[in-house]
Amino acid sequence: MIDPYYNRKEVSNSDLSSLKELLYPKPTFGDKQYAYAFGTLLDCMITEPEKVDYYSLTVDGQYKDYRFTAADFELAKEMKKSYMKDSFCKMMNEQADFQSISVSHDFPIVHNEFEFQLSAGVRCKWDLLVRKWNMGGDIKSTMAKTQKEFEQACDHFDYFRSRAWYMDIEGTDRDMLIGISKVNQQLFKIPITRGDKLYNYGKAQYQELGFKYWLYVDNFAA
Repeated sequence: MIDPYYNRKEVSNSDLSSLKELLYPKPTFGDKQYAYAFGTLLDCMITEPEKVDYYSLTVDGQYKDYRFTAADFELAKEMKKSYMKDSFCKMMNEQADFQSISVSHDFPIVHNEFEFQLSAGVRCKWDLLVRKWNMGGDIKSTMAKTQKEFEQACDHFDYFRSRAWYMDIEGTDRDMLIGISKVNQQLFKIPITRGDKLYNYGKAQYQELGFKYWLYVDNFAA
């Protein structure tokens, strides 16, 4: 069954990404569907294990018909082990709400001193949200083999934009990007704090793209 979250009308970070791809098309490399499907498999193993069927090699939800291999499952299991061996990740997992949804229908965005709101509101869905810590987290599978490569990948894929978007919708002050390498199963962490360089960088990105969404989608629809 498709997660009803994806049928909601509020604007998500993925909607902003789709607009960016439309406005600034560029070549893509590798199997994009596989990357998304494998990322979902890893997320589910860590945050929604009830969705994972180890016998049929399937994952309930958006990719329930995707044909995973036994090698995919073995790799995801090894990556989960790396995650759970990290003391911070293990502690966060024990405290977090998984796949929690945050929605705002009164979300101000400012771009070049112009304040506006997206008419449908905004939304996000967390991998990890620890409300009592006022902190969230996102788990990413990555081809990066080092911390530096993961940081570069986060910039390339606009992960800092997504983290500022999530933080502002929920009102959290801290966030953790967690990468797990598909190549060597190394674990990487990038902490983000409200007001720091990475947060401000990501916020500026969503403010600019949010303005273009308001201009090209909201106003056109109206």
